[in-house]
Amino acid sequence: MSPAGLGRFLARRLGIGAVLVVGITLVAFVLTHIVPADPATANLGQRALGDPAIVKAFNHEYGLDKPVVDQYFIYLWKLLHGNFGISEQSHRPVATDLGQYVPATIELALFAIVISVVVGVGLGVLAAVRRGRPVDSVLRVVSLLGVSMPTFWVALFAFYLFFYKLGWLPSGGRLSPGLQPPKEITGLYTVDALLHGQWSLFVNALQHLILPGIVLGIFTVGTVLRFTRASVLEVINNDYVRAARAKGLPEWTVITRHVMRPALLSIATVAGIAFGGLLSGTVLVEKIYSWPGIGQYAYNSAVNLDLPAIMGVSMVVAVIYILINLAVDVLYSVLDPRIELR
Repeated sequence: MSPAGLGRFLARRLGIGAVLVVGITLVAFVLTHIVPADPATANLGQRALGDPAIVKAFNHEYGLDKPVVDQYFIYLWKLLHGNFGISEQSHRPVATDLGQYVPATIELALFAIVISVVVGVGLGVLAAVRRGRPVDSVLRVVSLLGVSMPTFWVALFAFYLFFYKLGWLPSGGRLSPGLQPPKEITGLYTVDALLHGQWSLFVNALQHLILPGIVLGIFTVGTVLRFTRASVLEVINNDYVRAARAKGLPEWTVITRHVMRPALLSIATVAGIAFGGLLSGTVLVEKIYSWPGIGQYAYNSAVNLDLPAIMGVSMVVAVIYILINLAVDVLYSVLDPRIELR
């Protein structure tokens, strides 16, 4: 596709994405306001609730004393100017909170998806090539266990085994107590530590990533493995693959050049969806491993009925899914030039 065509495609998709984001803000706003709970009750103490003046001041500060329709359009107007509002629990701008918590979740999700894709694709190809043999049966059972085991159970078991019993890995958090984070560039501690040449800090941050990252990746490994196996089996018996083998090409060359390229289309779709799920569904793992990410922030916001924070998290999750789907569509045209972006 020409650069002009790619530009038109991106502009059109981003425009559609903007409309979707507005629709999601409306749905999230309505849902948060039909919940039978009062933000003042959730955020103020018992003594403060007994003073009508304090309750009135709280509602006025966060615009809760205005009609719901007015609240929504005021929120949209502020959103157009990059203002996500003030969090009712932290009393800081929601944008500031998201800037602190989102990079932690991105770092964890990136680590988990890299593990998932490398291990899942490798094992999936192995299972497809050895179809019907014992290794295929074992890997299919492994993939089934991976997608079946509850994440919270795996997280607790891994915590007990690798931290409490063996002491191989840290218990939680992004760094050991007493260590200062690297000077922020990306917000990802491992990347920032590398960019600053702080190797010991990089190793410490990586050690803290391993346990929650592997726990998150276990479910995704099983999913990627199963889809990779199915995609490879769909391609491996095609005529052009037989022709490549008939020419005497090594099996590794046949798999990498003639099988994997068309199979990667389905794998890219699954990996993109999985990555979006990792970014937006890490609540349990972040809670168990004290990981200060968007999952914990979303949980605390929901418990305290922090409406601006809930809206901010909804926006971030919506944008993440829109951008991931856009990236997967562009990747399609890279993997198979015959696919036209429309």
